[in-house]
Amino acid sequence: MTTPDWFVFRGTGEPHDGVDRLPEPPPWRDFDGSPVVSGPPDLGAESTRRLGSDAAMGSAGLAWRPAELEMINAALYLRRPLLVTGEPGSGKSTLAHALAHELGLGRVLHWPVVSRTTLREGLYSYDAIARLQDMQLAREGGEDHTRDIGRYLRLGPLGTALLPYEKPRVLLVDELDKSDIDLPNDLLNALEEGEFTIPELQRLQAVQETVEVDTDDDTRAEVTKGKIRCRAFPVVVMTSNGERDFPVPLLRRCLRLELSSPKDDEWGTGRLRSMVRAHFGEDDAEANDALIRQFLQSRPGALRTADQLLNAIYLTQETVRGNESDRQRLAELLMRPLDHGEPGPS
Repeated sequence: MTTPDWFVFRGTGEPHDGVDRLPEPPPWRDFDGSPVVSGPPDLGAESTRRLGSDAAMGSAGLAWRPAELEMINAALYLRRPLLVTGEPGSGKSTLAHALAHELGLGRVLHWPVVSRTTLREGLYSYDAIARLQDMQLAREGGEDHTRDIGRYLRLGPLGTALLPYEKPRVLLVDELDKSDIDLPNDLLNALEEGEFTIPELQRLQAVQETVEVDTDDDTRAEVTKGKIRCRAFPVVVMTSNGERDFPVPLLRRCLRLELSSPKDDEWGTGRLRSMVRAHFGEDDAEANDALIRQFLQSRPGALRTADQLLNAIYLTQETVRGNESDRQRLAELLMRPLDHGEPGPS
């Protein structure tokens, strides 16, 4: 496939400055937050674990289907979140790390969602109890008990992503379908307006207009008048296993991308091969390809994930390398369908 000229994310895994060539955002997605925040931390170990030691190899070849690349790039141009659905192991979360790596956007901000997750946890946390205790101790010791409130505030992954960075941050909202019924609706305003307020700081703006707070990157950032507004809208990847329907107001603010199972066609097979080579290199390539074929031979509808394949390759390389029959038997034990649709070997 020839990569269209308008693609910013090419899916090759080779870092480049294409994000600098994005056109101006649509007028309704243009934000003007200030003051500009300096660049983010480096990519980090989590992305290396996801992409493998050779990230370019892990993203190359047939890893991304043309239609997937079109939707990903459309989200970049339109400054809209991507709602990515697919089976476990289809590469939903990995997409965020591939974007950050290829486009040079630094560490991925990761917001794992569970049933108890609230919007405020994603935006910021405020330790009022610790502040009160410190003020009491200072007062008892005859010290100045006026304590900077910024020491007790920490921006969450979403709050950090909405800081006015010159280049967008990558935010992974992982497994949104695990949330309670309110969170998808609660997200609407932050995703649409690209801003939020911190009431604890707004109440103090008459006496302290600008406050430094901690961020999810373990750095400090200035907040003025209790409001944070983005400058470059973050690259938001929200993942879902398809276990629930989302409200229409959320869906209309997102672009929807469905990743097929790795077993569906040649593109999925290519993605598996790229993933394996990124983590294990070319050593034992022939034996690894045999395990990939074994992984792909499960009956239609059987649920297997790429994690199982990687576990099988690693363990068999370390324990029964060179013994093909033992390798196939041990791999089959590790790659049994998660839905118990196929019996394991006797």
